[in-house]
Amino acid sequence: MEAGLGAARSRRIFLNHLDSYCGRNIGEYLSKCVVGASLESIEEEEDEKNSAAEVSTRPKEGVYQIVGTLSKPGGTKPCFAEETYAVSSQKELLSYLLECEIILYNITEDANQIEEAKWAASALHTEIEHFATPKVFILISTVMTWAKSKPPDPDDSEIPYTEEDYRRRKSHPNFMDHINAEKLIRKLGKTNKHVFSTYVVASGLQYGAGEGVLHYFFKIGWLSEATAIPVFGHGNNFIPTIHVLDLAAVLQNVADHKPRFNYILAVDESMHTLQELIKCISKNVGPGKIEKIPREDAFLSKELPQTHLDMLLVNLRMEAVFLKETFNIKWVAQTGLVENIERIVKEYKQSRGLLPLKVYIHGPPGIGKSTIAEKLCKHYKLHHIKIKDVISETIANLEKIVAPKEADYDSVGEEGEYEEDEEEGTNIEEAHELLAGIKESMEQNAGCLDDQYAVKLIKDKLKSMPCRNQGYVLDGFPETYDQAKELFNLEDEDEEEEIKGKIPKSDKLITPEFVVSLTASDEFLKNRIINLPESVVAGTHYTQDRFLQSLSLFREKNTEDETVLNYFDELEIHPQFIDVAKFEDPENRFIVKEIVKEIGEPRNYGLTDEEKESLERKAAEERLAREAKEEAERERREAEERAERMANWEEWNKQLEEVKRQEQELLEAQSIPLRNYLMKHVMPTLIQGLNECCKIRPDDPVDFLAEYLFRNNPDTQ
Repeated sequence: MEAGLGAARSRRIFLNHLDSYCGRNIGEYLSKCVVGASLESIEEEEDEKNSAAEVSTRPKEGVYQIVGTLSKPGGTKPCFAEETYAVSSQKELLSYLLECEIILYNITEDANQIEEAKWAASALHTEIEHFATPKVFILISTVMTWAKSKPPDPDDSEIPYTEEDYRRRKSHPNFMDHINAEKLIRKLGKTNKHVFSTYVVASGLQYGAGEGVLHYFFKIGWLSEATAIPVFGHGNNFIPTIHVLDLAAVLQNVADHKPRFNYILAVDESMHTLQELIKCISKNVGPGKIEKIPREDAFLSKELPQTHLDMLLVNLRMEAVFLKETFNIKWVAQTGLVENIERIVKEYKQSRGLLPLKVYIHGPPGIGKSTIAEKLCKHYKLHHIKIKDVISETIANLEKIVAPKEADYDSVGEEGEYEEDEEEGTNIEEAHELLAGIKESMEQNAGCLDDQYAVKLIKDKLKSMPCRNQGYVLDGFPETYDQAKELFNLEDEDEEEEIKGKIPKSDKLITPEFVVSLTASDEFLKNRIINLPESVVAGTHYTQDRFLQSLSLFREKNTEDETVLNYFDELEIHPQFIDVAKFEDPENRFIVKEIVKEIGEPRNYGLTDEEKESLERKAAEERLAREAKEEAERERREAEERAERMANWEEWNKQLEEVKRQEQELLEAQSIPLRNYLMKHVMPTLIQGLNECCKIRPDDPVDFLAEYLFRNNPDTQ
């Protein structure tokens, strides 16, 4: 067999919608599989797994080559795919299908692909005579085509369906197109099985690697916003499930084995109810509680399409007998989701990049730790952990636990919620003891807690599901090396590591990834506190005496060799030091920007649709307000300019009139002496000469007048 596999050539697999949840995981899995590998024994397969890294990093002979279409045309080609096709016609699609030896059509996610799958199988069937190599057509369908089937044994409802019952299967009304496609695919494979063989793989509800249908519940739990995860209806319906990678392994086996039986159930060995599945998710990702709601209310959810609801409400007990007896599968979750929940949760978080972000902020009082922590929490959607708030919250929770429970049981309407209450009831004694210890410690220490209790409360908070999911910003605690050691060290290894003289191992679940140390001089901090408004200072430790005392205590704790920052240095979590005095920024925007630059991008779901809509609405309102303000400002400026121009115009006209008047007066004043001179010495003789010229009318009047004036010049007579 090994020699045969070594000479095996690559086989081309067509898979529709390579970028969908199911398509992406199946395509990536098959791209790492060697042709015929599932024909080996389990022991041989274990040996082959040692070279899986080489298979995944570089293509080689004998590996399945994945090609196909995308659900979003023009999208990015998946890294595992050899080619992706943007198909414009059926003729073009058929040419691509003819190049492949194995054709997979997934109709579990997009019902619009059913018609294309039926056409593709029919078109290939018509081309059987022209096949260069035999072809395998596999339809990935759903167990929803069994949803209305009659029980195998009416007298025993616990007997599961098997592949042998497939002829009696009855489909859910919303999945009639699926069962019709199944029947057509099986029929087309009967013509010439050696050249064109067809198979139907009826898949259970797929989970794992980022989640499909169950993602709705994982997301509710991870966000930590709801007090309980909803269960639709009574929750006692059995849901057949399969890990999406186990489904890929089933398809690999079908391609390799080409079994005689062409209808295969792909479900794991579990038989869990909806309530069991949701309760398991809630305990390992969410608040730990479930809440049963009427089925009708489930249809109000925008995030759950009709097909997903149908799958969640199905009630089927199924056993994949043929799969277990015939195929060689290296299972990921053979026993189901509940038994493998730790792995499933890890896959979910890694696939979606939902990794917790853990930050510790260190600094003297008055430097702005809480303000910066709040801004970081808002930016990254983290939980702000302050010792004062944790103490208040813990006391309130403990008082709630030790309070009488009778009233609570009366108000509880669902069986699933009693279990959580009973679990809390078993801890009432412990709660009483802890509450009494906390109160006694606070009384003896003027409202402060001993390190023993403070560390315990903070540790419990950091281990809570919200902090484990999203992460936290730890505000100013721990304050000393010993507190940090007690808080973050692994409890089981403390003494052993100390004996060995090695650095103790920290609990990676709660230890910060990033440490920010804010620094400033005492003078700067005193000036900052002095300039705070009285309303802000009142009731805080920022009063002059208390602030100076807190500052002095902080300096004492941070001058020794074993400071809290030394602890993180030993763990090679080196602090980011920021001198607050260098940033003239009362709102700490530049400081937050520096920290964000160091930490990087958020690791969460990003903005919800409601948040996006709110931000868009806010941006639109701000834009309209800005435009209205700019328009009002422009109109105001124009009105001012008009008024200024009118005022200037009137002023200019007045000044012009004044200038003209003054010029006139000046001209008149300057013309009086000249007029008097002319009237006395020139005008009398000139007028007489003109009169004589008029009387005589000489041929040359000018010469006559000149001669007359010369003869009658009074000065010469």
